[in-house]
Amino acid sequence: MTLKDRVTEDMKAAMRAKDADRLSTIRMLLAACKQKEVDERVVLDDAAVIAIVDKLIKQRKDSIAAFTQAGRMDLADKESAEVVVLAAYLPQRLSADEIAAEVAALVAELGAAGPGDMGKVMGAAKARLAGKADMGLLSAAVKQALAK
Repeated sequence: MTLKDRVTEDMKAAMRAKDADRLSTIRMLLAACKQKEVDERVVLDDAAVIAIVDKLIKQRKDSIAAFTQAGRMDLADKESAEVVVLAAYLPQRLSADEIAAEVAALVAELGAAGPGDMGKVMGAAKARLAGKADMGLLSAAVKQALAK
């Protein structure tokens, strides 16, 4: 079963359970997937769906920060609930130590040295760890590895 099929099945289950909040979040995810398929005329694989989920979670986290700063905790709580629903569709994330080990291996493999090679290492790291690692942590690990 593909990830997109799982999302569709979860939508049906949320409908049956009359879970309106979960249903709206899942529908938003499916709409984003459908929009990407229509725009690019492709059928999404699991990696593409994970990339969309990552993007939606990042948007929600940005919104949470803005709402919290503005004192709108009701809206921040709604966005937090959406993040929880979306996070269920992500694969198990690597820990900070595992990310650092992967980055160290990549730096050695590419022969990178110094901050000037940041783009080269990040490109390879994104390709290898897409969906498995938080990109913020990945970027910090690359900066730290190249600063040595």
